[in-house]
Amino acid sequence: MFLCHMRNPSILNALLVSILVLVVVVFVDPPQVVDAFGSQELSNFARIQCSRSNSASLQQVASSTSVAVERMQKVGSIVTVDYTLTPENMDFVPEPLFDLQDEKRSLALGWGNYLPGMHELIASMSKGETVSNVQMDAGWGARRDDLVATVSKEASGLSEQDEITEGMELTMSNGMKCIVTNVTDVDFTIDANPPLAGATYLAQVTLVDVADGPQINLEDGTTSNKGTNNPNVNHDGQRFKVATFALGCFWGGELDFMRVPGVVGTKVGYTQGQLDEPTYEQVCQGTTGHTEAMLVVYDSEQVEYGALVKLAIDRLGESKFMLNQVGNDRGTQYRHGVYYHDDKQRRVAQRIIQTYGPDCKTECLPAAYFYDAEDHHQQYLLKGGQSARKGATDFIRCYG
Repeated sequence: MFLCHMRNPSILNALLVSILVLVVVVFVDPPQVVDAFGSQELSNFARIQCSRSNSASLQQVASSTSVAVERMQKVGSIVTVDYTLTPENMDFVPEPLFDLQDEKRSLALGWGNYLPGMHELIASMSKGETVSNVQMDAGWGARRDDLVATVSKEASGLSEQDEITEGMELTMSNGMKCIVTNVTDVDFTIDANPPLAGATYLAQVTLVDVADGPQINLEDGTTSNKGTNNPNVNHDGQRFKVATFALGCFWGGELDFMRVPGVVGTKVGYTQGQLDEPTYEQVCQGTTGHTEAMLVVYDSEQVEYGALVKLAIDRLGESKFMLNQVGNDRGTQYRHGVYYHDDKQRRVAQRIIQTYGPDCKTECLPAAYFYDAEDHHQQYLLKGGQSARKGATDFIRCYG
């Protein structure tokens, strides 16, 4: 799949044989980080200099205990927060990948789409509670010693004509980027840590509300992800609804939806196929019947389903007229489609697709089971340093 689906890097020291393709750049994009965002594990969150307050009185808390238990947030709950994130070192944290301040931002808890520390913190809070001065990783993780290595020039595969200098960016054979930090006559040291590794924010967060997500099974099972998106969704009277789209490579499409105000959660995965619990490798063979797809949870009070369909079709460009192809990606696993979850979605999707004429190849079918893609595919371009701010218009590259 060319650059669009390079595999995530393993430990750097395992890549020292046949590693380097020399690239000299002026601006250095931060390399991808495995599991930097989007972990489904809501672990205990270590708070540093954390103060907590609660807007409810003790009497109010006592009288609403049963309600609080019923509304306890879980993975898939739609939580609304009021928050401010302040970089601890203003010279170190660059233009953020997220909005750093928002009043009443809603998000699907545990679905990535934001800093993992934010999800972990919210999971431990009570409705109406405020926490202040919480140190939160800026998303790039701590620096890792195993991403620094010294490479023999002889073993690197570089020719004598290739000049290595400090500060150069090198791209390894798996697509991972690194910076040369030291050069001697016989070897050189490379560092694949993100430039922002170790950066932190100070957070102030208020948990304003907790609501149920769409009436589907939003939680992954411990041994199976079957049924993550049961296609039989009852949207009647529901504020938060679910939509499913296939637009070729799922990385770029997911980031596009993440930027839409009113979208509170996204996942990438595989749908419309015959094999239970397919892997990426199996889907790529084009024999399982699945297509790469995106599951989108949205606030119907902020964004209409039709606007999401229009965004999806417009993103395809001229590929909407191609069968089993988006851009240079060919095969049934890259076919594009809109997969509706109820009759209202069907009518809207069909009406919009029909406006592009009979040559439009975008399929419009009932939603089928959606199987989550592997963790490192979730929010992949965000992990690679591309902005997910609401309303962002930065060009979306199909690689990290």
